[in-house]
Amino acid sequence: MYDTILVPTDGSEHAVRACEHGLALSRRFDATVHLLNVIDVTAAGGIFDAGGVSREFVERLEEEGSNAIETVEAVAEETDSIHTEIIEGKPSEAILEYVDENGIDLLSMGTHGRSGINRYITGSVTERVVRLSDVPVLTVRATEQNTPAGSYDEILVPTDGSEPATAAMDHGIAIAQEAGARIHAVNVVDVSSLAANPNVTPPTELLDQFRSQGESATEAIATRAREAGLDAVTSVREGIPSSDLLQYARENEIDLIAMGTHGRTGLERYVLGSTTERIVRESEIPVLSVSPQQSKD
Repeated sequence: MYDTILVPTDGSEHAVRACEHGLALSRRFDATVHLLNVIDVTAAGGIFDAGGVSREFVERLEEEGSNAIETVEAVAEETDSIHTEIIEGKPSEAILEYVDENGIDLLSMGTHGRSGINRYITGSVTERVVRLSDVPVLTVRATEQNTPAGSYDEILVPTDGSEPATAAMDHGIAIAQEAGARIHAVNVVDVSSLAANPNVTPPTELLDQFRSQGESATEAIATRAREAGLDAVTSVREGIPSSDLLQYARENEIDLIAMGTHGRTGLERYVLGSTTERIVRESEIPVLSVSPQQSKD
């Protein structure tokens, strides 16, 4: 599933935690980890860049980049396969180019980071990478709820029955197989999108229809998980997808959420993409975002 894992870093505590998770997955899948720091010379120079920055200034940024890599590299073990690199460019673009040029299979990134003249803002970079990446992106925050890296016992796979949800299922199940985890297949019927007025209750027949579709979507994932030798449970809820999925994660002590980055839209479905962005931004636990292009090999 994963042969090469990229961990972009700015040396922040969130980047360190993302590296811990990336390394844990690399050990399970026997993958090589690439530690990358991107020097954004233009952003760092700011208003002082009108006449170009000096070589000394760039060297200082490179030194800071080396320090950032050393900070996350410190959590690696001697047996880990590590490759380090410092490059110049706009962080989100440089990261995505590095993914393409180096055959990266998975990204592990912190959702917040250092900012200011000497750092790029990891949060905004991560959100852009999640939206544009063709490979799965694991987003991680350094929180108390964040379990020890790689300790995935309960994995949540939200679904709306779409292709992106299926792709996320493949990755969630693959990680669950390596970790011996249980799969939670969950569908949230977005009640607010089913009524013309948010204060109006949708017709019972319509709710029943979408509950039935949700049950089919979740059971399809549970069946795949059980065929892979895993324990699986299903749940269909009514509410607001992003908040209800996060609530489910808290109630069931979920360790990892694996979900698609795009989904079906319109009256009959919630927009899985925007739901994913909100969950990436708010989740206290790691979130694996999978684009439609990615499915299990």
